[in-house]
Amino acid sequence: MTTFVITVPGTFVTDITESRRASLERKLGAQHTDVSEKEGLDLLSLGDDATFSIRLEVDAPDRYEAEMDAVRLVSAALRETGFAEEDAPLGPPAVTGIDSDL
Repeated sequence: MTTFVITVPGTFVTDITESRRASLERKLGAQHTDVSEKEGLDLLSLGDDATFSIRLEVDAPDRYEAEMDAVRLVSAALRETGFAEEDAPLGPPAVTGIDSDL
């Protein structure tokens, strides 16, 4: 199993309050551990134009599964935080780091 750091971009179409942001970060916090913290990566980055990037660590057998798992985790956390799919559309995920015992 390999640990991948996956970046999932998106855009908030509705406003994100500090409380919603904090709630989203709490829901995803368990997926932001050693690899991304060691590299100094923020869990959630917000742009001035309402764009965002979420960086998660996912253990998966390959890149494809890691990207799909990350999108599922982000989508679920957004829903649980009160964002409908159309309120925060996601872009394509990308592998931005890999940590393997190979």
